[in-house]
Order: sequence, then structure tokens, then C-alpha cells
Amino acid sequence: MSAQAQMRALLDQLMGTARDGDETRQRVKFTDERVCKSHLLNCCPHDILSGTRMDLGECAKTHDLALRADYEIASKARELFFELDAVDHLESFIADCDRRTELAKKRLVETQDEISAEVAAKAETVHELNEEIGKLLAKAEQLGAEGNVDEAQLILQEVEKVRSRKRDAEEEYRNSMPASSFQQQKLRVCEVCSAYLGLHDNDRRLADHFGGKLHLGFIQIREKLEALKKIVTDKQEKRNQDRLKRREEKEKEEMMKKRTKSRSRERSREHRSRSRERRRRRSRSSSRERRRSSRSRSRDRERKRRHSRSCSKGHRHEPSTIHKSSRDRERSSRDHSRERSRKRGSSERRQDSRDQNGRTDSRRAQDRDRDTGGL
Repeated sequence: MSAQAQMRALLDQLMGTARDGDETRQRVKFTDERVCKSHLLNCCPHDILSGTRMDLGECAKTHDLALRADYEIASKARELFFELDAVDHLESFIADCDRRTELAKKRLVETQDEISAEVAAKAETVHELNEEIGKLLAKAEQLGAEGNVDEAQLILQEVEKVRSRKRDAEEEYRNSMPASSFQQQKLRVCEVCSAYLGLHDNDRRLADHFGGKLHLGFIQIREKLEALKKIVTDKQEKRNQDRLKRREEKEKEEMMKKRTKSRSRERSREHRSRSRERRRRRSRSSSRERRRSSRSRSRDRERKRRHSRSCSKGHRHEPSTIHKSSRDRERSSRDHSRERSRKRGSSERRQDSRDQNGRTDSRRAQDRDRDTGGL
């Protein structure tokens, strides 16, 4: 890769797809299904194991450092849960690796000579000590490359102790089996990367294996998988707690709403009952006032009638009648006219009855005279 390409990739990794306004690159977003979510989280096996004996080639999905920068910027604002996709990807890859390891173990069992359980245990001890030496040497080399010489020296001292233990274990293993069988190479499958390890491998071979890119890449993938599982578990617990908290808050809000509704209903009931009581009181007071007004009007009428009768009988007007209202005067005049008409009618009826009586008396006298003359 040229220096210009390296600078471009570095700018993409730092600033994302929108660093120079390239619209063609912005057509593919980091949320697209075609984008590798493991690459966005920097744990894709295709990137980690590139250039090793188990190089997987190019990933089927899109890998772009600019999209990773976009994801890192967006993940600070909200949760995207791309860890779930990465966990599924890494779990499937590790499961395939474990299946290859089991198949390699079965092949070794079929091809190598059978040994007793005691001899197998001693050989396993030698393998474990070889693995420990290889790991310590790889760690010492890494510390020396970083400049931590004192720590690297301490680790080398531990390597010498493990070597002495290995020599003792090899001596026990050699004494427990024939010389012809001991000279045969006893292989073992690495539990991390499924590579073959020999019982008689020297320290340089062990250090190259345990400090190699393949073994360290598998360690990185497995550690990343465990870290992602923990992150997913924590996020799920947090989400469940948030859901539970929102549910409790919602229930509290519903309870408060119910309480407010019940209180408002009670207040409305009290208000209605008070309004009804007020209307009843008003209706009672209005009915009382009506009765009082009707009684007062009836009393006034009775008084006026009595007064009109007394005035009609005495044929005289009280000086207070001068100050009466026009309505009272009209009523009194009507009462006087009615009284006069009644008196006139009664006097005329009396006169008619007298005339009729006189006529009957004269007729009776004439009849008497006729009767006496006939005799």
C-alpha cells in the first residue's frame, strides 16, 4: 500500500465517509445489511487471520474503515446493538474451529499407537509444560519489543524453572515406555487454534507457535467473543431494567390518573350535590316568596274589597282616597257602578212585583163584584 493510500485510509478511519463530500461512498450506510458488523467492532476473523496459515480470504460483506468511524460516532449518541450480530458471527466461527479440533484429535487417536493411561497422563504433563514454556517465551519477546527489559528478564527466569520441570517430566515419560516407542513423535492438537504440537518440539518452535499470529489471532477472537457476550448481557440487563422502570412509571402514572379521575368524580359529585342542594334551597325560597306574595296579594285584595264595600255602604269617600292610585280609583268606581246597578235592578224588580200584586188585587175585586151582582 502506498503512502497516499495509507493516508487516505487513516483519514477515513478518523473522519468517516463524509470527510471530502464523496456522495458515492455515502450511498452505503453502516446500518446496511451488506456491511460486516464484526468489522465495525474490529473483530472480524477475516481481518484478524489474514496472512496466516488459516487465511479466510476476503469477507463476503463490506469492510470500510470510514464506515467504522461513522459507527463509532453514531454509537456514542444511541445504542445500535450491533454486538448481537458480531456475537453470532464469532460463535459460528469458533464452533467450526472446535469441530476441526475434535476431528484432528480423532485422527490422532486412529493413527498413533495406543498407550496406557499412565503413560498418556505423563505425556499430557509434558505437553502442558511445553505450552507453558511457549507462552512465557512469547510474552517475554513481546515485552522486550515494547522496551520492558526487566519484566522480560523475570519471565525468562520463570522459563528456566519450567524447563527444569519439563526435563523431569520427560525423564519419567521416557522410563515408562520402551526406547523404540519413545523415539516416535507424539502429537497433540492445540485447543486454541487446532494446530498440531509435538512432544519433542524445542523452545524455539513452541515460542513461534504460541507467539505467532495464528495462535494470538484465535486468542483475540475468543477473548473478543467473551467480551461481546458480557457487553450484550449487560445491555440486555440494562434494557430490561429500563423496561421495568418504564413499566413501573407507567403504572404509577396510571394509578395517579385513576386517583385524579376518582377525585375529580368525587368533586363533581360533591359539586352536583351542592348545586342540587342550592337549587332546592332556591326553589324552596322562591316558593316561599311566591306563597308570601300570593298571601300578601290576597290580603291586599281582601282589604280593598272590604274597603270598597265600606265605601259603597256609607256613600262617602275618605280623605285618604284622594291619594290613592289611579288603578284603585278605577276599581272603586267600577265597584260603585256595580253596586248602583244592583240597587237599581232590585228597586225595579220590587216595583214590578208591586204592580203585579196591584193588578191581581184589582182583578180579584172585579170578580167579587161580578159574583155579588149575579146573586
